[in-house]
Amino acid sequence: MLVDVKVPVLAESVSEATLLSWHKQPGDAVSRGDSLIDIETDKVTLEVSATSNGVLAEIIKQDGEDVESDEVIARIDTEGKGAAAAGKPAPKKEEKAPEQQSLVEEAAPVADPRLSPAVRNLLEEHNLDAGNIPASGKDGRLIKEDVLNYLEGKKQAPAPKQETAAPQPEAKAAAPEPETRATPAPATPPLPQGERPEERVPMTRLRRRAAERLLSAQHENAILTTFNEVNMAPVMELRKRYKEKFEAGHGVKLGFMSFFTKAAVEALKRFPIVNASVDDQDVIYHGYFDIGMAVSSPRGLVVPVIRDADQLSFAEIEAQIVDFGLRARDAKLTIEDLTGGTFTITNGGIFGSLLSTPILNPPQSAILGMHKIQERPMAENGEVVVRPMMYLALSYDHRIIDGRDAVQFLVAIKELIEDPARLLLQI
Repeated sequence: MLVDVKVPVLAESVSEATLLSWHKQPGDAVSRGDSLIDIETDKVTLEVSATSNGVLAEIIKQDGEDVESDEVIARIDTEGKGAAAAGKPAPKKEEKAPEQQSLVEEAAPVADPRLSPAVRNLLEEHNLDAGNIPASGKDGRLIKEDVLNYLEGKKQAPAPKQETAAPQPEAKAAAPEPETRATPAPATPPLPQGERPEERVPMTRLRRRAAERLLSAQHENAILTTFNEVNMAPVMELRKRYKEKFEAGHGVKLGFMSFFTKAAVEALKRFPIVNASVDDQDVIYHGYFDIGMAVSSPRGLVVPVIRDADQLSFAEIEAQIVDFGLRARDAKLTIEDLTGGTFTITNGGIFGSLLSTPILNPPQSAILGMHKIQERPMAENGEVVVRPMMYLALSYDHRIIDGRDAVQFLVAIKELIEDPARLLLQI
């Protein structure tokens, strides 16, 4: 009996998805729950598993193809009629083994069912061992880009030797006449030596969707950015004093993000318009505080949402942030994790950014940008002192948020961070 393998039902806001790479090939035996392929949507990566025991009889949609919700992409033979086909490749490995010992070493990793057809072909074509190539795919899986990067690195490795060895005799010969040879050089600039490789790689669906949303945000919103700076010394001192007890008591480290999340919530309570959004000609005020956290993942930027952040403790916020980071890395975030949000915080400081202008995450009307902590000389009470300072940036939609509200909102965050006791007293 043939059973259809279908694309999972996607969210209402997601119309299409892209197939990444098949983990099984026609003729391979599969068990119920085995991962067959990963599907990338605009927001998350979904895993399609086998719904029955049997043999993968047919693959209808290949790697990289776009598919729709509930579309048939493969078929499983539950009676196992294709089992004989699954055993055919084995004798070939044994026949090749006596011919050349190195082929035995290469055959084992190529037969790994987790490798896509494109990866297998590259490994066979260049006689490579998959175990020697760093893998960056999900669950340590080797992907096509890993093999191409490895090959490119091998090609570029000998290039410096050829370039430095060949010109040496000419350089010595040219030494006696430096002035006469210097004049015509600008008229005939030397052509680049060696290989100049280029590779055209299609954007991932996540990257394409992010690009569309960023362009849309710039075209449809009146974005302005206001800046301020905050003295991080009080928070850093508080963190240093209690970080060990905090971690021992809650099982999670005390970071800066929980302080800024709490400060943002208190500032949003004082300035509800910053927590609002535009819907056609209406302004929607949100009576809850769902804070988005911009997270960098191997597939691009994602913004999971901390729900009802005003009701969570510092430890609960830190735990959710750690969980988001791990699941973003492993492509395990769900559509529900990425849906909604009334305000977003992004921290470019972890990458060394000193100052930036973050772009809105529609339909939200504001986003807070954190940056690198850097010691700078500051004037305090007529004296110059060195303080660990951070620049803050608030980008906002000027259609509904006035400059006065935006500036005062950012000042409120500054005051709360510079005096963390206010976060506990809510003043």
